[in-house]
Amino acid sequence: MLKIRLARGGAKKRPYYHIVVADSHAPRDGKFIEKVGSYNPMLPKDSATPRVALKVERIAEWLGKGAQPTDRVARFLSQDETLGAKVKWTQGNNPNKAQPGKKAQERAAERAQREADRLEAEAAAKAEAAEAAARAKEEAEAAKNAPAPAAEEAPAEEAPAAEASAEETTEA
Repeated sequence: MLKIRLARGGAKKRPYYHIVVADSHAPRDGKFIEKVGSYNPMLPKDSATPRVALKVERIAEWLGKGAQPTDRVARFLSQDETLGAKVKWTQGNNPNKAQPGKKAQERAAERAQREADRLEAEAAAKAEAAEAAARAKEEAEAAKNAPAPAAEEAPAEEAPAAEASAEETTEA
């Protein structure tokens, strides 16, 4: 199948395009049958020299032979007065263009699930910490409200230890 399409030329960041007739399987900048125009996007729209130069007779001949223009070239051809009747360009509508692919949707779903699990674990940890703090507070209040141990008992426990250490020093 023959295509009327753009072949890029020019320098890096300074594009210049040739409008060519080429086989649809040929590379973009590769082998072509005939050069039928040029397009210089670096020129301002209101410049003295035209941005798009077309060989109208040759393009009409190739269109008659069945060559199909690409979307961008069809836009150029529809703007030309002589070819505008032959080539009708309508803007394409692809509402799904911005939708992510299947794998990207799966990755997003997995990421959302991991995030939900992480948030759930954080909430559980916070709840557990709050329960532990509440239990510690209750224990502290219970210890405060409990009767204090008798003061006499503590020295009684220390006294036998002091006696034992005194006995050890005398024996040695």
